[in-house]
Amino acid sequence: MRLLFAVLASLLILAAPAHAAGPELGIADDRLLLAGGPEADKAVLEWQQNGIQNVRIYALWSRIAPNSPTGTYEWAQLDHAIDRVTAAGIKPILTVTGPGPLWVSRRSERGEPRYDPDPKLFGEFAGMVAARYGARVDRYIVWNEPNLAGWIRPQAACFGKVCNSVAPHLYRDLVAASYPAIHAADSNAQVLIGTMSSRGSKLSNENSNHRPLAFLRALGCVDAKFKKLSSGRCRNFKPAPADGFAFHPHGVLAAPEKVFPAQDDVSIASLSRLTSALDKLSNARRIKGTKRKLDLYLDEFGYQTNPPDKFTGITLTQQDQWLQRAAYQAWRNPRVKLFAQYLWVDEPRSLNNETGGWQSGVRFTDGRAKPSLKHFAMPFALDAARGRLWGQVRTRETRTVTVQRRLAGASSWRTIGTRRTDSQGYWSWTTRLTVGASYRFQAAGATSAALKRR
Repeated sequence: MRLLFAVLASLLILAAPAHAAGPELGIADDRLLLAGGPEADKAVLEWQQNGIQNVRIYALWSRIAPNSPTGTYEWAQLDHAIDRVTAAGIKPILTVTGPGPLWVSRRSERGEPRYDPDPKLFGEFAGMVAARYGARVDRYIVWNEPNLAGWIRPQAACFGKVCNSVAPHLYRDLVAASYPAIHAADSNAQVLIGTMSSRGSKLSNENSNHRPLAFLRALGCVDAKFKKLSSGRCRNFKPAPADGFAFHPHGVLAAPEKVFPAQDDVSIASLSRLTSALDKLSNARRIKGTKRKLDLYLDEFGYQTNPPDKFTGITLTQQDQWLQRAAYQAWRNPRVKLFAQYLWVDEPRSLNNETGGWQSGVRFTDGRAKPSLKHFAMPFALDAARGRLWGQVRTRETRTVTVQRRLAGASSWRTIGTRRTDSQGYWSWTTRLTVGASYRFQAAGATSAALKRR
């Protein structure tokens, strides 16, 4: 009898699936963190309690650099932010980005700091950042969302109805200047490039936003069929160096399983579009990666909610469910090494509380928790098409989870198995899922959301 019991028990404890350890967990909320004070202290404590491992922070050129070349650099705000997160055992990731002060623009007479930033000056700034923080920072990102006019201009040069890309070439020069400067100042540095927004548009004026894959092809000086280009801004082409590729696959109003209709846009459901393009560029030596297949670092992902965003927000219930399913989508792609929530607390509204800011936090501006906070530390997904249950214990407090099922019409839950987690707290189970039954898992004294197989 004891032998039979031991055999049955061993059948319940199933081995972890053959899958590389899933991505690390991150957060990005500069407004909250850089403001400092009790609210920042409270947030960092919550991040620690919810298992967050990385905090992405802007090393913003305009915030740190003086208004003139002879002025004094202001590091105190970033110093305090890095002190706060490292004291909590969380790793900072620095996005070294513009816009800078007006004097760093090579066309400063336009009065627009975002316009044509000087690569040499940016390289010097990036080296200063790495020299100052290299003892505590190992990962850096070059610029933020360079495919958007809000971060770098011009995006294009237009002649009549014909517009040609400009921003990808400006960005390639910024990478070429900053990548070696960061490595020279911090020998342990990992420098990520890309960090593009998930969507764009057709180029129709100099400030049109690039679709990410169109931007990427222009960065590598290839056409739509990946044929090499050597004229114009591609004359004397040198590939951008990279240790990895950052990206922001925000879904906006699309569910995590939804693929954007435009082929050059990339949602979290279509990351293979991005990796395919990266691999083609790497193989053609149009990107100089330190790995043949560059890893992906999703340093921003979130869904805005309605309330309070009436225009680009989803319901509170949808945010709760979609964030969990998005984490599953990130895990499914073995190239993804970081998955970061953007934001923790909503940014304030403006204009009669109708527009302004981002409202993708797991807390409202006044601090009230959204439903998504309840399940943040233990996301759970049910993939009926693949017959898979998936989850994560983000606090990594245990190496096993208990999976339970409640049949249709039943009032009680029954344990159907135990799964081991990987080093990042992930687990999965491919099994027969009973139609009409509900599933959940328990770990470290907590219970996940319950999901029904329909």
